[in-house]
Amino acid sequence: MNFRLEFQPEAIEMLEWLEQFDAKKHKKVLKTLGLMETNLKHQSLKTHKYNSLKGINGEDVFEAYVENKTPGAYRIFWHYGMERNVLIILSILPHP
Repeated sequence: MNFRLEFQPEAIEMLEWLEQFDAKKHKKVLKTLGLMETNLKHQSLKTHKYNSLKGINGEDVFEAYVENKTPGAYRIFWHYGMERNVLIILSILPHP
């Protein structure tokens, strides 16, 4: 199943920042977003529900791994859109 990704301003800002200041992480994030578009169940994404966040309208928020077992590993937070086959990318953040 293919998904269309729609980005919230916070996610766009982080993508732009990574492109400018950390090309290596930017490339990893783009690869992860590509996997999310085509196969949300890809093993490396480790996609799961993130219980401590809700979307603007109370949607369940999910987390996908950009990296794992790496200090400051990045995560992508998203939820399903109102339209079929749409993912709303909320934010892209380093894991604390």
